[in-house]
This record gives sequence, C-alpha cells and structure tokens, in this order.
Amino acid sequence: VQLVESGGGLVQPGGSLTLSCAASGFPFDAYSMSWVRQAPGKGLEWIASISFDGRDTPYGESVKGRFTISRDNARKIVYLQMNSLKSEDTALYYCAKGWKTNAKTHGQGTQVTVST
Repeated sequence: VQLVESGGGLVQPGGSLTLSCAASGFPFDAYSMSWVRQAPGKGLEWIASISFDGRDTPYGESVKGRFTISRDNARKIVYLQMNSLKSEDTALYYCAKGWKTNAKTHGQGTQVTVST
C-alpha cells in the first residue's frame, strides 16, 4: 500500500486549499478512504471518509460544512477540498485506507498551515 499526499501549503485564514492523495498497491475502488490530521502536540483526528463508490461521506464536526471529500476511482486519487480555513486547521494531513477511525495511514502527509 502506498499513499502519497500533496497540495498542502501556507494559506491565510478564510482561504482554500485542495489536497490530493494518490493511491497504489491495492484495489482502490474496493476500499473506503479517509482523511485524518495531526495538529502540533495533539493526536490523530479523523476528519472525513468516503465509501468505495463515493456515495457516503461522513465528516467530523470540526470540518462539517467547510471540507469536502471526493474520489476519482479511475485515477486512484482521493481529494479533500478545504474552504473557510481557520488557524485551528493547521496540521499535518494524511489520507488513510479505510473507514473513519479504523482507517490506516501509509504516507508522509502534507502540511497545512493557516496563518496571516
């Protein structure tokens, strides 16, 4: 299993970013996928999942209404569109194979910093 996250960076409060995760080494279209994050000094926080077919997309309370998870099974990519970013969204973001808190990370993550 290989998951390669990209798209992070520095953004001002209120701004937007889209993260991408390229997957390989497993049958991508048979698995749900998730995004999790780890803020400085804190544990992993689950933020969103997407079912194998894209029909179910639950979100954590801290990001509901601001973030959108999606996937492209043909390209084996999962996305996280992040809008209305806040300073508390600053974290290392990982995509993960699996559903909600059962998902497992396999990559290095991508850093998102929300600051003026």
